Amino acid sequence: MLIALLSVLTVLTALGVCGAAGAFASSMWLWLLPVCLLGGFLLYAALAFGFLLLACAVVDPQKPQEEDSRFYRNLVNWYIEAILTLARIRIHTRGLEKTPQSGRFLLVCNHIHDTDPAMIMRCFPKSQLAFVAKREVREMFLVGKLLPKLLCSFINRENDREALKTILRCISLLKEDKVSIGIFPEGYICPERKLQHFRPGVFKIAQKAKVPIVVCTLRDTQYVVKNLLKLKPSQVELHLLDVIPPEELEGVTTVEIADRVYRMMAQDLGPERVLEENT
Repeated sequence: MLIALLSVLTVLTALGVCGAAGAFASSMWLWLLPVCLLGGFLLYAALAFGFLLLACAVVDPQKPQEEDSRFYRNLVNWYIEAILTLARIRIHTRGLEKTPQSGRFLLVCNHIHDTDPAMIMRCFPKSQLAFVAKREVREMFLVGKLLPKLLCSFINRENDREALKTILRCISLLKEDKVSIGIFPEGYICPERKLQHFRPGVFKIAQKAKVPIVVCTLRDTQYVVKNLLKLKPSQVELHLLDVIPPEELEGVTTVEIADRVYRMMAQDLGPERVLEENT
């Protein structure tokens, strides 16, 4: 939507400038129109970025966010779509028709790059996903201001007590029907970019909130930034493998749930994307 808006404004501006300059009465439009198109797009892109900066500047990080912000949710979705389009990142999906159409859910996925949440949000724009992110993300430029407006939670992975508070908050958000939760059960990005063991405690979120678990896998997001620097397009895959209903989570341990989800992901990713010690 944002790219479409910028494109329309760019074309209208370029035509207006050429018309005002009388370029269409001669061959001058052959060089003036392309220059106006390029300059106009860069101008409107800069204005769009400035608007994003302004939107983040007015966010008070000390003020608790109690509800998912529709304005910032739409803003994030628009800018993610625009960035992926400009960066020529194409996401190939499979199984999205299984996405729950009503009620909240816990989405779990393998984690291979910092851009993973953006890829997932692009595939689930209407699901109001609030991710659990490492606390260091709070300090990230723009992102640290935007995520709290979407009710995302920050977790201290080195402090079990603080991590428990984050899990309890996620349970509360699901029970209160405010957002769905997205989480990476591995906890860390594997240096080899392969599937590693899970932290089973995160599955307590779905058990306590009595919501289904949406199991997904991602491929090749680790190449996105490298390809962008080389001006190359990127191909990313997201598979929705299955949805585990809440009734199947009753009477089992989180370790058993973690093992079940892990096997599903490992089978879909294949042995080349799974650490050998976990196969």
